[in-house]
Amino acid sequence: MTSVKDFRVERAATATELGRGAFVFTDDYSVFDWGKMPDAIPNKGASLCAMGAYNFELLEDAGIPTHYDGVVGGSGEAVPLSEVADPPREMAIELTQVPDLPHDGREYDYDAYYADAGENHLIPLEIVFRNTVPVGSSLRSRADPADFDLDFAEWPDEVVDLPEPVVEFSTKLEESDRYLDRSEADRIAGPVDIDRLEDLALSVNEIVTDRADEVGLVHEDGKIECFHYDGEIRVADVVGTFDENRFSFDGQEVSKEVIRQYHKRTQPEWVEAVSDAKERAKAEDVADWKALCERDPEPLPDHVVDAARDLYTAGTNAYVGRDLFDAPSLSEAVETVQDL
Repeated sequence: MTSVKDFRVERAATATELGRGAFVFTDDYSVFDWGKMPDAIPNKGASLCAMGAYNFELLEDAGIPTHYDGVVGGSGEAVPLSEVADPPREMAIELTQVPDLPHDGREYDYDAYYADAGENHLIPLEIVFRNTVPVGSSLRSRADPADFDLDFAEWPDEVVDLPEPVVEFSTKLEESDRYLDRSEADRIAGPVDIDRLEDLALSVNEIVTDRADEVGLVHEDGKIECFHYDGEIRVADVVGTFDENRFSFDGQEVSKEVIRQYHKRTQPEWVEAVSDAKERAKAEDVADWKALCERDPEPLPDHVVDAARDLYTAGTNAYVGRDLFDAPSLSEAVETVQDL
């Protein structure tokens, strides 16, 4: 189970065979790695399911292997997104193995992970691609503009377009994920060539960017997760949604970043407590930072929940080119969140 979708196993994966199962998307949301927040956003789960399915089908059409097997319609069978009339909440997927990742404090034993993994396993990395550097991007704290041949000394208080997409790697299975330099990412990737992962991420990025451009969205950044099976790398988890990726429309963020920034403005004490807990956990070599956090988040006001719902659903309608949801136009939804 993840913080925003449930995980159903119908047939477990083995060392030599893929399993079968499904993601069941909920309306929960998570910001700042907190996990399930104290409220929910109606229709968010169906929005992510539909948008993710649409992107997986784009990838498959482009010859990129994935774990996607269709959305689950009213018949209970896995079908293409075009064959469902109502927004789906379940996505049928193939399953790989995810061995335990032993750790002592914040020291993780990836050798033990791969000893149990065989040739069928989740690659314990997130591969992040960036086309722009929005104001909320974590890249601003790790790099200077000059690192990307940008002609200014400090990051400006506006979105910055990158000359070329940038690929980064972060951990996937650690209690508190962290960005990695290329050598450590290569080590954690195990038997998989890090260059192959980078090339795959750039291909996915290009496909999502092209589709976003077709519907008037700007694709700013995103990530993929992958698994390794019988020598092949397949794209897993969910791709190109408003939770995994950042998009904008007429300069306004259209993604989970809207909710993140709202929390920063209205619950700064909680956001600071989360940051302090992560730093304390790092200093004390403790994996579970959340147990050290001295504050809990508060629920969102009703009008913010409503605005977030409309943003997710209107954005999905635009992206998939169908009125799957009863939602305002994307421009109307964007105008509402600009006033939050």
